[in-house]
Amino acid sequence: MCGIAGWYARGGRPVEAEVMRAMCDTIVHRGPDDFGVLAQGDFGFGMRRLAIVDLAGGHQPMESADGRFVVTFNGEIFNHPQLRRELEALGHRYRTNSDTESLLHGFAAWGEGLWSRLEGMFAVAMWDRRERTLVLARDPLGIKPLFYTLQNGGIAWGSELKTLFAVPGLGFSPRAKSMDEYFAFGHVLAPHTIYDEALKLPPGCALTIGPEGAPRVARFWSFKLVHSPAASETEWIERFRETFLGCVRRHLQADVPLGAFLSGGVDSTAVVAAMSRVMEEPVRTFTIGFAASEFDESPWARRAAEHLGCTHTERRVEVDEAARLLPALAHAYDEPFADPSAIPTWYVSRLAREQVTVAMSGDGGDELFAGYERHWNERLVQTRGGLFAVARALALLPPLPLPRWNYLRQRLAKVGADAALPGTFQRFFSKYQIAPRAVRAALYRPEFTALLDPGDELDRLVAAYLPLPVSKDPVENLLYADTVVRLPDDMLTKVDRASMAHSLEVRVPFLAHTFVDFAASVPVGLKLRGSTGKYLVRKAVEPWLPAGFLDRPKQGFAVPLASWVRGDLGTYAESVWRDSGAEASGALRPEAVSALFAEHRSGRADRSQLLYALAMFALWWGKRPRA
Repeated sequence: MCGIAGWYARGGRPVEAEVMRAMCDTIVHRGPDDFGVLAQGDFGFGMRRLAIVDLAGGHQPMESADGRFVVTFNGEIFNHPQLRRELEALGHRYRTNSDTESLLHGFAAWGEGLWSRLEGMFAVAMWDRRERTLVLARDPLGIKPLFYTLQNGGIAWGSELKTLFAVPGLGFSPRAKSMDEYFAFGHVLAPHTIYDEALKLPPGCALTIGPEGAPRVARFWSFKLVHSPAASETEWIERFRETFLGCVRRHLQADVPLGAFLSGGVDSTAVVAAMSRVMEEPVRTFTIGFAASEFDESPWARRAAEHLGCTHTERRVEVDEAARLLPALAHAYDEPFADPSAIPTWYVSRLAREQVTVAMSGDGGDELFAGYERHWNERLVQTRGGLFAVARALALLPPLPLPRWNYLRQRLAKVGADAALPGTFQRFFSKYQIAPRAVRAALYRPEFTALLDPGDELDRLVAAYLPLPVSKDPVENLLYADTVVRLPDDMLTKVDRASMAHSLEVRVPFLAHTFVDFAASVPVGLKLRGSTGKYLVRKAVEPWLPAGFLDRPKQGFAVPLASWVRGDLGTYAESVWRDSGAEASGALRPEAVSALFAEHRSGRADRSQLLYALAMFALWWGKRPRA
């Protein structure tokens, strides 16, 4: 695990080692254990290493024995032992025990066919000295990030956007459409970033660029639904256990201390329960709690940890801590990012790093096995659409001086409006938004609105990201959208930056692409059974857990944001907005922003997510690189 960065200037323009060092210095938090660069002619790259496997032999950049290929690599290859056996049978001779070396031998043997053979999380830069060709590759689900920019005839890349800012002669200007996406979703949708000049390499893709011409981007893996032959529920439960335990076992490869995040929810508890079954020593688990009981799952996490014999550590987060954290969060993400669950993710990562270097996480279970309320709602739209007409009628009742009623009224209006949309993918994007188009339009200045695309926003998003349904079942379509759009851009981005800011590697066994392929074959009726999401996961792990542990509503890894923003966090957010100079962005009308804060403070509506987004935007704006 590490951070990578590089620059292929092309055209014979020299790349200096000092530039490579400067790029790598921006991400020292990703790899405090080791450092290496290569700069030759118009090409250079480097890495910062967090040593996990083969602590002595995994130095990068790493060269092939004949010197043709050189690689830098961020991540872990969990089927490295199997690949090594295959490659040694083909005559390749290893000098280390590092999975990085398998990339060199594998690329020499299979070329770009290597990427689809890897089970892991990775961002790779492979340099072919003979052909003077660079290949960048990113893992199938987008667990590890990879940014790049094409400027001045060359390409620069890195694990975080801040690496690109260290390259001389490059410029970065805010992109209006990305700013609009941010205020809609709380982050920017791939392949774009907040800057016109920078892009994200999509998950499951490889980019190839030679000494001349434009880069070529090719996909080597796609999430596809595959319907398996009929099997009984008991058979599916056994298949799940066997596949999941095997995946978790492979994810335990490490030469450093290892533990797990334990929120108390189904997914993280399933991971810890599986770890407990395949590890000899007790699992070290880490939990963050809150004073607000409706958001606090720490008692359940503690109960699971005791039952599974874990060595458990927990800590509570208070609102004053969250306010102090926001500038550090803004720096970690490099572009505005407004998922408030980044706050507990940051704190649980810091807590875990006090004892371990690697932590397992349950991310991905909800997206693969229908764990969100919106999945059940999508089924209800098809079977009991009249309920949503009732929701729309109730939403027409007048507001009262009771925040809870006003928030419920607002939620009913949202649920009812989403249900009335014509298709699953339109509902996906609408449910996903923290601020619908009408709310944003009231905030925007006319000159900013003129920079955005006209027409129906939801139809445009569907055409760009989800043009064709993948199933006749709307719930399966929604799971597909969650997995290929929201998961990499939001959930995995959140975890990567928050954990790597503390030099902590987080592994997500639910998202090994081999397990994702298995999940895609599971009948939807074993994912969503009535109103019960993750039905198969629950049945598979139920015998491993305390009696009655799964018999409670989903809470999610959330924070009491609405109450925080009505109090001290809101006061801080408003001052950040006022003092940052973000009005100079030209996007928002100051009087409309002030009205939004006043509306939330009064309890007339819950605008906490949007106001949190405004604060994170302001913090980014004040520290962004100037073009």
